[in-house]
Amino acid sequence: MNARPPKSYVQRFLLEELDIRGAVVRLTDVWQALQRERGYAPAVASLLGQMTAVSAVIAGNLKQPGRLTFQVNGHGPVSLLVVDCNESLNLRAYAKADAVPASVALDGGVADLVGDGRLQLSLDIPGLDQPYQSLVPLEGDSIARCFENYLAQSEQQPAGLWLACSADAAVALFVQKLPGADERDADGWARVQHLAQTVREDELLGLEAEEILRRLFAEETVRLFEARPVRHDWPADPAKVGAMLQGLGEQEVRAMLAEHGEIVVHDDLSNHTYRFDADDIDALFRPPTLH
Repeated sequence: MNARPPKSYVQRFLLEELDIRGAVVRLTDVWQALQRERGYAPAVASLLGQMTAVSAVIAGNLKQPGRLTFQVNGHGPVSLLVVDCNESLNLRAYAKADAVPASVALDGGVADLVGDGRLQLSLDIPGLDQPYQSLVPLEGDSIARCFENYLAQSEQQPAGLWLACSADAAVALFVQKLPGADERDADGWARVQHLAQTVREDELLGLEAEEILRRLFAEETVRLFEARPVRHDWPADPAKVGAMLQGLGEQEVRAMLAEHGEIVVHDDLSNHTYRFDADDIDALFRPPTLH
């Protein structure tokens, strides 16, 4: 019997006789943590959850230490979606949205919520002077189609994505044709796409990866790799925020304190709020004591 996978995970697989690879992402406790105290409208949460799941697919393929950030900017009710993940699959995400019209509150798509926009990838690898960045138009009527188009451009290999999101889980099924697939089976890619398209939303949300793959690809030889856990572990870091305030300079910081009575800094991605009163500011700028 296979070991039970983690609560939130990326599980890669290979259709060995077809040269087609893929992955299933299932985020439960991580996705619930990302929504906590955010108050997202249902359509906004669904859009962010789908983007979070597909970002985990791509981050799961990182071969070296690095930090992968996907960002969608648009001119609709949702002006910003950001998902940030490193090679150890430590993930965080954030959506910035205005009031969502009731007509799209449950099933809004990219066009309704984001409008015209762009998709940006940033890959920050230790040792590089600047992160690698890629910027493409947001093409497609759903997050799945947008990322399929992105992958087709960036990796030059066809890919398919099926995404689902609820309040409890965000899930992705990903398949990608490898360069030698046509030589192995000229009809293989078309067959796999057809089979994957039969997956239902309730199956994605309710079943573990192994069962999904068994139902879809029962006639294929599937090699299932060990599931990798995904986590959301970004503890508060007041020292970092304090250093940022020191960088602004004492005069500017004290002017802000005088105007507002306290300084409040909110870290949108990690969802932490930091408050600094007069005593905290005095401590930041107090000269070190000589002994």
